[in-house]
Amino acid sequence: MVKISGQNDYEKSIEILNKWAKAYYTDDKPLASDEEYDELYHKVLEYEKQNPSKVSIFSPTNKIGGEISDKFSKASHIKQMWSMEDIFSKDELIAWLKRGDKCRFSFVVEPKFDGASLNLLYENGILVKAITRGDGLVGEDVTQNAKVIKSIPLSIDYKGKIEIRGEVVIKKSDFDALNEQRAKNSEQLLSNPRNAAAGSLRQLDSKITASRRLLFVPWGVGEHELGFKKHSDIMDFIKKLGFYFDDFFKIAYNVDEIYKCYEELLSLRDEKPILMDGMVVRVDELDGSNDLGYTVKFPKFMVAFKFPAIQKTTKLIDVSFQVGRSGVVTPVGVLEEVVIDGARVKSATLHNFDEIQRLGIMKNDYVSIIRSGDVIPKITGVYKDRRDGSELAIERPKYCPKCGSHLLDEGVFVKCQNLECKARVINSIIYYASKKCLNIDGLGDAIVNLLFEKNLIKNITDIYHLKYEDLICLEGFKDKKVKNLLNAIENSKNCDLSRFINGLGCEHIGEVAAKKIAFAFGDNWLNVSYEDVFLLDGFGDEMSKSFIEFIEINKETIINLINIVNPKAVISEVKQSLITDKTFVITGTLSKSRDEIKDMLESFGAKVLSSVSKKTDFVLAGADAGSKLEKALSLGIKVISEDELERMINES
Repeated sequence: MVKISGQNDYEKSIEILNKWAKAYYTDDKPLASDEEYDELYHKVLEYEKQNPSKVSIFSPTNKIGGEISDKFSKASHIKQMWSMEDIFSKDELIAWLKRGDKCRFSFVVEPKFDGASLNLLYENGILVKAITRGDGLVGEDVTQNAKVIKSIPLSIDYKGKIEIRGEVVIKKSDFDALNEQRAKNSEQLLSNPRNAAAGSLRQLDSKITASRRLLFVPWGVGEHELGFKKHSDIMDFIKKLGFYFDDFFKIAYNVDEIYKCYEELLSLRDEKPILMDGMVVRVDELDGSNDLGYTVKFPKFMVAFKFPAIQKTTKLIDVSFQVGRSGVVTPVGVLEEVVIDGARVKSATLHNFDEIQRLGIMKNDYVSIIRSGDVIPKITGVYKDRRDGSELAIERPKYCPKCGSHLLDEGVFVKCQNLECKARVINSIIYYASKKCLNIDGLGDAIVNLLFEKNLIKNITDIYHLKYEDLICLEGFKDKKVKNLLNAIENSKNCDLSRFINGLGCEHIGEVAAKKIAFAFGDNWLNVSYEDVFLLDGFGDEMSKSFIEFIEINKETIINLINIVNPKAVISEVKQSLITDKTFVITGTLSKSRDEIKDMLESFGAKVLSSVSKKTDFVLAGADAGSKLEKALSLGIKVISEDELERMINES
């Protein structure tokens, strides 16, 4: 596991977490276990608490849920859907209860099933829309698929508008039967019940969804017109409407009763027909829940008490090397097959080469692995006393296993810098086209993957060679969509140089670093030396080395791209005002996007940070501002509205 000893380690950890989160929530192809994600997430969280002024806007601690697939149209929830805070011990449970003096309430405890969250909207007793959680505000419209799930009623005996929320799951027995049938058909086996459920819900063909025996298990409501005072009363009402419920649903009144329920449910882990990864604890009184409110990411009135990961012993047969989309080469352990919680496990992540050294692991070692409801387990220990002399050292690769390029060895990470490498080219294109870079609207994950599969693009430069006739014959592409995409590609030309540099995806060179390079060197940025870059504010050895090596490897490709895109080195003059040199934090819903407001503030010489500290001058707060507003008020920091900000600028 990554050790976070500085800002570079922190930013690397964020990149890893975001990659894992996207694989889990959006692609339904997890790259790491819950245990691994939770461990790294909490290390990031601890670093951010100690360094509040250095919190990245890309940190998953600021984010709810996953991204939205391009396969389905988008739809908004009436009431926001939230993630849950995780706890792992009785001590953490006690600490959670103390926050907000929750001990004055009663609590509902129930299983936390491992599936895909879904929001069902009923109006006049009819199911009118089914939306995945998405980013909490907007999700994927999967109504047609939801309608073929037998446990979801098409109509209910209630005429008011109501959002019924729950988890789409698949029973363990149905999952096993599904994989047996796939094996007979020589099809690839599905990884685990959670991913089988999520993938089945998001099929483009609803007939496939209907065949998967999916089950919808309600756990709450969003928008509703019910007059109940307790969550337990609402759920009893939902049950009477004809929805499936597990028989473990209890009321507890103190920490000992809650923990007793946890131990009881944990003992039922293997017996339950559906995969569980923990227990949900939530305040039963609705007025109390409203008083407790929300953080930026979590409801304060509920928590997920996670189960410990399942542990097994097996043998490390070999180590393979996989090139991720960002170019990071990850060592993956090849294991003697072992069954954990119903899943056949043949591989385990070794994270990075520091972890290999920390474990002292060798090929042919017997190892301890844990798995928590995910496809790739984690190696937690090595049984060195079982060694018989057949063990072999794990060598660090020097050349990319996919393209043969010389690898950048940074100690903890080994990375392929070659933009033409097939293993990383898709992600390079997606990142280049993203909003933070060239902002090519319509060139999202699904479209890039489709174009790559059809051999229409093999690198970033190929984007600019796409023609109308290449696209119009593709599935889902009509005249307007093709023209919009080609216009967006054309409009990305003559872009700001800093966006272009950021879009190239060089390791350690993000939005801020790209701006510094563009400002310092202008059109001569390709001809700078290591010493030139090293002297820039905030650039250390690692960043400078990464940037120079990236240019050396990809210079010809970059020059070809520059000749097409013609990026401009824009040196913007800072407008003096009352906010020049002041530090801002933005929170809540505002009239413009945060990116627009950030750009405006920076144009007047202000600095925008992602977290509130004593050094913050102003907090710009909009509607539904959360914990950042609370912290600003507790620290006595000036909180202003958009109107006040406009007056400050105009007074200048």
